[in-house]
Amino acid sequence: MHNDLSAILEPGMLVRCPGQPDWGMGQVQSNIGGRVTINFEDAGKLVLDAARVPLEIVFLD
Repeated sequence: MHNDLSAILEPGMLVRCPGQPDWGMGQVQSNIGGRVTINFEDAGKLVLDAARVPLEIVFLD
């Protein structure tokens, strides 16, 4: 069971996809109905279903 972060993901937030570490860090561009558009450093812009793809929020100090 994955955590569904779609309710709290907002544009500008930084995330990673633990299952795809080669994508690098991503910045949320939009979140519409749980479909989250993220611009990843090494994978470009992807649209993901936050309920199905595990994401971790990155907090920078």
